[in-house]
Amino acid sequence: MKKKIQFLFNKPQLSENIGMSIRSLGCFGFDEVGLVSPKKSWPNDKGIRASKHFEFIAKKVKTFNSIPEAVSKSNIVVATSVRRRELFIPLINFEEIDKLKAKKITILFGQENNGLSNKEISYANYILTIPTQKSKSLNLSHTVAVVAYMLSKSTKVAEETIVKNSLKSQDIEKFISYFMLVLENRRFTTIKSKTHNLELSLRSFFKTSRIDQKMLKTAYGVIKNLTK
Repeated sequence: MKKKIQFLFNKPQLSENIGMSIRSLGCFGFDEVGLVSPKKSWPNDKGIRASKHFEFIAKKVKTFNSIPEAVSKSNIVVATSVRRRELFIPLINFEEIDKLKAKKITILFGQENNGLSNKEISYANYILTIPTQKSKSLNLSHTVAVVAYMLSKSTKVAEETIVKNSLKSQDIEKFISYFMLVLENRRFTTIKSKTHNLELSLRSFFKTSRIDQKMLKTAYGVIKNLTK
């Protein structure tokens, strides 16, 4: 399990938080970390110092310009959120993550002050919530420590898989990009807010449906035929 999990921090504000998160990950045996548009360039002295004994992890952290770029090689994306969203993306617990059959899983964390927006969460296949009293959120590095500890308890990935969505994240994003481009060329809508909501609705539909590769191929064929 440890070798196929990427911990991804979206728009982190404080280098010290990144460093302390890396320290937590190192303590529990994880070493793949990605940053999406960090406020301060990485690596930097404050972050490296905060990582303590795990500088070797801090120095090989990858940075990305967007979430889709960062998760392009992941089969499953799990977003962490303190509350349930209206996107209808299914919740998942640690035991179920252990049973996921995927070559690579990304655990996505939001920035310290605002967490993840609905659009950012829409890139995920599942939502992971750590129960806290009065719906208060944990500090980023504390959240990372809890998640890393729970995932490290697994020593063997079960052969059983959760069949909630048979399409990979990459396949979904590729189709949504294609479909949105078709709609844009046809001037389906020129209102930015409606385009944004449509994109979120499409992701929610794909993440909660049982569409497979064959069905997706059919959808491509139908759209291409209609747009000739």
